[in-house]
Amino acid sequence: MEIYKQFAFESAHRLPNVPDGHKCGRIHGHSFKGTIYVDGKIGDKTGWVMDYAEMKEIFQPIYDQLDHHCLNDVPGLENPTSEVLARWIWNKLKPDLPNLTRVVINETCTSGCIYRGKENC
Repeated sequence: MEIYKQFAFESAHRLPNVPDGHKCGRIHGHSFKGTIYVDGKIGDKTGWVMDYAEMKEIFQPIYDQLDHHCLNDVPGLENPTSEVLARWIWNKLKPDLPNLTRVVINETCTSGCIYRGKENC
């Protein structure tokens, strides 16, 4: 069974490696939506894979680094594309969520990415 928890955070960023004049090279903000997925067996006693409150608690320090901050100022997010952000969140979560299966980042309501922990990404 796979479960998920969604989070929303407001952040500013600029993409330093885009061509001159590209709109994303200027500081701008997004209402990001992130979703983390965890796989596991349904517990006989609890009837759940994992407590959603525990997922929230594990994500909270990451949320605190991202919400209402400039992502470029966060160590490891100097080039804060959605893809880099998804991988960064994965690397932060995986030690505490070993059954993490994917991280989804929606930068807008129509654009986003999915990271599944592939090493070649």
